[in-house]
Amino acid sequence: MSKKTLGLIFFIIILPVVVYLLVPSDASRIKKLFKEGAKAVEREDIDAVMSKVSFNYRDEYGFTYLYIKETMKTVFRQWGDIKIEYENLKIDVKGKTALADMEVLVTASIGDNTGYVIGDLTKPAHLTFTLEKERTKWLIVKTEGLQFDQ
Repeated sequence: MSKKTLGLIFFIIILPVVVYLLVPSDASRIKKLFKEGAKAVEREDIDAVMSKVSFNYRDEYGFTYLYIKETMKTVFRQWGDIKIEYENLKIDVKGKTALADMEVLVTASIGDNTGYVIGDLTKPAHLTFTLEKERTKWLIVKTEGLQFDQ
């Protein structure tokens, strides 16, 4: 075999392996989305938070992209020292749609009072997020599991 043929075979075999190792999986991209999103909320960075939400967002609570944005602005004005903890993140990717389940605790301060605003130590909130891949980016299109006091 000539050097060109060996080089071509090497290139054909090695290139897919290198791409596989260097290009992150959809699940790792979704994990990164939640990690960055949680940090953005803690920093009260509305633009970074909303960059994780699809313009097509709509859920069973009647929330849309614009409603979430306005609500987050109000939350950031009223609450301080927001901390988000999540665990047991399970991601199921099917084509251009994914579900992410997790247990979530959110604490915040209002004035001199600090407490849980989502979940608590004995029972974290179980949230399910639906995501869609829009172009090359995963975005949240729906949230389930939020409990609102009646």
